[in-house]
Amino acid sequence: MNSDQTFLIPVPSLFSFDECLWFLDRNYDDCLHVIKGKVLYKAVKIGAEPVLFSIEAESSFLKVTVLAGEASRENKDFLIAYIAEWFDMNRNIQPFYDLLKTDGQLAYMTETYEGFRLIGIYNIFEAICWCIVGQQINLSFAYKVKRRLVERYGEKVNYENESYYIFPDPEVLLQADLQELKSMQFSERKALYVIGIAKAFHEGTLDKEAIRMLPDFDSKVKVLTAHKGIGLWTANYALMKSLHESQAIPHGDIGLLQALANNGIIGDRSETDKIDALFSSFAGWESYLVFYLWRSLTVRI
Repeated sequence: MNSDQTFLIPVPSLFSFDECLWFLDRNYDDCLHVIKGKVLYKAVKIGAEPVLFSIEAESSFLKVTVLAGEASRENKDFLIAYIAEWFDMNRNIQPFYDLLKTDGQLAYMTETYEGFRLIGIYNIFEAICWCIVGQQINLSFAYKVKRRLVERYGEKVNYENESYYIFPDPEVLLQADLQELKSMQFSERKALYVIGIAKAFHEGTLDKEAIRMLPDFDSKVKVLTAHKGIGLWTANYALMKSLHESQAIPHGDIGLLQALANNGIIGDRSETDKIDALFSSFAGWESYLVFYLWRSLTVRI
């Protein structure tokens, strides 16, 4: 591989690519990245150009290789910022670990999941659509529906006899055929939500940077939930995953409630006072606590 196509990104303290990679590869059929051994492959659009790259750990760095598309300085700079945001590499999580260590029931997480980061979804349009796809169905089926959508409407990069997919742009899903979406096992309601959200992004009434610039968390939630298909759960999820907002809590999430019960925080899902007390003690780190609780649902073998 030409050395011009490869570059290194230094990793911060309390960062484990191995932990993050494992979380991305929990036997779910995610069509938007591929993992082979300890190497992660991902296709993105930089401007109008599809680019395929790989990431692997190398000592105290991530080694990134541009496999398809131009390895220009501009594209490399974009990928450095993209990867740092994807894996939340610019955040010092030591204060979160300090809080965990004071909690007798959760202190184990600092060692068991050491270096695990809040893995994001860079594209907030994708994050919202993923929430809509997953409403009221199990996760395995949601991934199947997502694959149908992406393979039909998304762009792809072909490399060494494999296809690497990119989530469809709003302009594309805006034109999606309702009946075709229903044939992919979207309900009519979900299909209309996706088309409506695509329209909002296309017209600029929803925009990642505009949302980021709003003065506070509640303002961001209000803007998102003004659109059909985006409830409080979806708004919190999107803000957590795409804007790395620190105080997002997807209240009512089944997995979160299960994790709270598994860790002895609650004995019954109605014990909202105990849930509120826990998150109050992690003020400023609520999103990370949610993510670590989700992580605790799966045992690494």
